Amino acid sequence: MRHRKARYKLGMNTSHRVAMLRNMVTSLFEHESIVTTDARAKALRTLADKMITLGKRGDLHARRQALSVIRSKDVTQSLFNDIAPRFAERAGGYTRVIKKGFRAGDGASMSIIELVDRKPKDLSESSSKSGITAKAKGLKEKLLDKIKAN
Repeated sequence: MRHRKARYKLGMNTSHRVAMLRNMVTSLFEHESIVTTDARAKALRTLADKMITLGKRGDLHARRQALSVIRSKDVTQSLFNDIAPRFAERAGGYTRVIKKGFRAGDGASMSIIELVDRKPKDLSESSSKSGITAKAKGLKEKLLDKIKAN
């Protein structure tokens, strides 16, 4: 019987699953949004929320606990200094899972997992690389002005 054994096993052994989730939570905090399968996103959600809660606590013991999971000192520092203060007023639910569709190769359902209070990307950097037309640049400027006004 599997009573009270609520955990995502993801079809792999424990050490593989733990290593994969540690890599994914590091990537999530580094990029603030990643694309993965539905099951992996749902498993990652619990670990990411726990790490943000540690970041909100902010003491040395919490930092050491987060470093035992997150693979990069730089990402841990950004978690405690940048990400966790954004969620200071929120009592939980720091991540969002958005269904994306199905993977072409094997038909696995894919999702985007991202931080709820994600910083918007700076649109001025991307316009120079992609050769946006003058009309689109004007629309982009209006959008940036709207964002700054709020």
